[in-house]
Amino acid sequence: MKYIIIPGIIAIVSILGYFGMKYFSPSQKPEGAGSVKSIYDYSYRSIDGNEVKLSAFRGKKILFVNVASKCGFTPQYDDLEKLYEEQKDGLAVVGFPANDFMGQEPGSNEEIASFCRLTYGVTFPMSEKISVVGEGKHPIYRWLTDKSLNGWNSAGPKWNFHKYLVGETGELLAVFPSTTEPGSGEILAYLR
Repeated sequence: MKYIIIPGIIAIVSILGYFGMKYFSPSQKPEGAGSVKSIYDYSYRSIDGNEVKLSAFRGKKILFVNVASKCGFTPQYDDLEKLYEEQKDGLAVVGFPANDFMGQEPGSNEEIASFCRLTYGVTFPMSEKISVVGEGKHPIYRWLTDKSLNGWNSAGPKWNFHKYLVGETGELLAVFPSTTEPGSGEILAYLR
């Protein structure tokens, strides 16, 4: 009996370890990979309804984050705001509210904006509520998650507060899961 149980446990642990590492580990741009289409060709509508062209951020790194107000990771708004304040000369943080994961962003654009300002003092740019997965995903998230456009990454957000970092010249540098805190060493290493 133990000859059946032990290999079974080893197989389960190996499988969980493999998928756990894929899910919880940051991804970074492979050497020599380049963007096929420029991120600067895209724009989004701000939470206040204005069009924002990503070309306005040229020369800065951009951290794209799909956000939600009723998620266990929602307190990351504090750290995103702190990161934005400390790095805003060289970094744009852009929040994209999305209700794609367990209905954790049910509010209207007005409710989301009010919640972010009043609860977390958010001043970094926020888009209107969008979708970041599936057929209706926003074109910016199509670029971030399609290697035929960005040059190397096809991984979409697995949950709220998934992060994509784009470099000063518009190349996708790294992808970080929700568990990576905005002020973590993994992210700060790209901002030095």
